[in-house]
Order: sequence, then C-alpha cells, then structure tokens
Amino acid sequence: MNTRKEQLIEDIQNLLNSYDNENTTSIDPNLLEFMDENTLVNIIDSLLNQKEESKEPDTQWLEKFKTYDI
Repeated sequence: MNTRKEQLIEDIQNLLNSYDNENTTSIDPNLLEFMDENTLVNIIDSLLNQKEESKEPDTQWLEKFKTYDI
C-alpha cells in the first residue's frame, strides 16, 4: 500500500507527464523523500497553476471563434 508521500510523488510524476505525451518523466522517490508532505503538496499546487496558466492563451484564442446569439 502506498503511503501518502509515495502517492504525492506519484501525483507529481503524473502531472509532469501530462505536459508532453512524448517524454516520460520519472522521479526517483528517494530524491523527494527528504521533503515533507506540505512541500510535496506545494509542488503539486505549483504544477497545477502552471498547467492552468498555460491553457489561458489557448482559451483566449478560442474565444475569438465563439459565436453569440443576440
């Protein structure tokens, strides 16, 4: 069974891999083992924010093509 820390590390890997389908990111859990759960959660929050910010320009561009019923 995964510990919470192991799950957080796995979630970070999954988030990193969701950016680019061609490359697979693998994190050695020992590398992040020294971090506490709060730090790992902050990394996840940061990755989610970056992902959201990267979608914003696409959303703005797509809005140009939206049709409105008047």
